[in-house]
Amino acid sequence: MKQVKRIDKVKAMAREIKRNVFVLYLAYKDARVPWYTKLFAICVVAYAFSPIDLIPDFIPVLGYLDDLIIVPLGITIALKLIPQEVIRDCRDKAEEIRKNGKPTNWVAGGLFIMVWIVLAIWLGSICYKLFV
Repeated sequence: MKQVKRIDKVKAMAREIKRNVFVLYLAYKDARVPWYTKLFAICVVAYAFSPIDLIPDFIPVLGYLDDLIIVPLGITIALKLIPQEVIRDCRDKAEEIRKNGKPTNWVAGGLFIMVWIVLAIWLGSICYKLFV
């Protein structure tokens, strides 16, 4: 019985993290948010949705540690930097979008993929120069 409660608690925490990442994305697009907060928020969103982690997931324990610590910590810091009225508005928008279905932005997705490809090529060329 305790195991079921723990699983439900973890699921609720995961839903909250997912919702907050979406709130950060919406806040990034809001004109009332300062540019430096927008920059930090979009970095947190990009890291949360990125398939590339600071510490790869195949490394035992440490691989998931960044997902369990870095993302929630980044979300917490970003939410503290954003004005409360913006957060309330973005939470309302997020709930409305959740009810009506999520929009698909293929341009933004393609842009993120291109950035990661360029970064991988750049890092690969540096490694190649160092080791060959």
